[in-house]
Amino acid sequence: MAVETELKLHIAPEHLERLRRHSFLKQISSGRAVTRALRNVYFDTPELSLHAHAMALRLRRAGNRWLQTLKGGGGMEAGLHSRNEWETAVAGEVLDLPALKAAGGKLPSGAGKHLQPIFSTDFSRFVRQVQYGGAEIELCVDSGEIRAGNKSRPISELELELKSGEPRQLFALALELLQRVPLQIELFSKAEYGYRLYLGSEQAVVKAGFPSLHKTQDTSSALKSMVAACLMHVQANVQGAMTGGEAEYLHQVRVGLRRLRVVLAMAKSWRRDSELDALRGQANELGERLGVARDWDVFVTQLLLPMREQFPNHPGLEAVMRISEARRQDCHARTRTCLGSSDLPRLMLRMGAWLQNDYWRADAGEAVALGEFGVKTLRKRAREVARHGKRIANGAPEELHALRIACKKLRYSGEMLRPLFKAGATRHYLEAMSGLQNALGVLNDIATARRLLADGHLAGDAATQDLMHDWLDRDHAQSLMRLGRAWKRFAGQRPFWEA
Repeated sequence: MAVETELKLHIAPEHLERLRRHSFLKQISSGRAVTRALRNVYFDTPELSLHAHAMALRLRRAGNRWLQTLKGGGGMEAGLHSRNEWETAVAGEVLDLPALKAAGGKLPSGAGKHLQPIFSTDFSRFVRQVQYGGAEIELCVDSGEIRAGNKSRPISELELELKSGEPRQLFALALELLQRVPLQIELFSKAEYGYRLYLGSEQAVVKAGFPSLHKTQDTSSALKSMVAACLMHVQANVQGAMTGGEAEYLHQVRVGLRRLRVVLAMAKSWRRDSELDALRGQANELGERLGVARDWDVFVTQLLLPMREQFPNHPGLEAVMRISEARRQDCHARTRTCLGSSDLPRLMLRMGAWLQNDYWRADAGEAVALGEFGVKTLRKRAREVARHGKRIANGAPEELHALRIACKKLRYSGEMLRPLFKAGATRHYLEAMSGLQNALGVLNDIATARRLLADGHLAGDAATQDLMHDWLDRDHAQSLMRLGRAWKRFAGQRPFWEA
């Protein structure tokens, strides 16, 4: 059995030739480039039992040779794929399961009797062996297609496979290449895309995931797994947000970045680091740039659409709606441009490299029990909420905004660290916390709507403006009452980390 460690990157077809011919690749190559034609047939049972076990079995023709390969196990962190691989030569385009078993490859029980071709891939692979940062890396540029029945999907990707050296050098090389051609981290393998094509499914919106922490775990590995979970959350939704899919993709990208900033703040309290500070700053800036589109989404969907239902065919509202929708679409176009720039992939690649560096070395002198670290973190966040909550009665927008941010930090920290505490107490506290955060979010949306109405971009007669402000005043009064109830419920909860 071999362990394959690689970084997958998407590259648009129009940039493939530019990358293949780039002088930088020749400078770091240890030999001549080779181009191969590869045909692969993937097998599974009618029930897709291999896929259910996160495995992939293929036959590959490379020139006159045939190889069978079983992949499974391993994992993925910040875009770095690590999988177990069992590979054997076969006589032709026929599986040899006894040979696979002899090599140590084990299929799910009973699967071997019902295997059939599911999908295939045909692509050209441009290969260079390169030396970078003391590591030996196989660089592959793949161009072709995946086919399942009469359906197809293009292949256009770059793979950096580690042959020897440190995994961080895969990210370092990718950052160098990003300066020369546009790239995006690719989370999914050709096999995963093949199964999606076969099933006729697309990538759905991905909600936040949480690592399985335990009290005996060291703080270093726990923080690392939390950072990786946040990166996965962001990366899994980027493609949907870039292609103009439903607004929830962009929302989840922003939520992922916010959660990432909270975890990075935790890491800073554990151990300071200059690269950590730089990454926090980049994540903050990117999150702010992606937030503008949401302001207009909320303005249109939470204010104008309900008002139009109440006052159909109101000429003043229709005029404001047209202008607002145009601004909204313009902001979304700029957001897609931002997502398609090198800023986000650069952040993700720098994060991946940072997850592999010496910052995460577990020094005995800096050892902190995870449970102790979790309690200390949550106490600090709770004190911030309590401090801002003392001024909740005056309803000042800037105070409520500060309280909302403090609540987010406490909630995200609590969600991440909840496996360390009793489930029942944790659930009730976080539910109350979520209710408080939602009430504050509504008030923040009202404040944002007022700001947009006041910035001079929206035309409208005085009567329409008065109508909209009256609507917001009514919503504000009702929301303040809901906030009071939510605060009372939250304040009555016993902190689960003190139970």
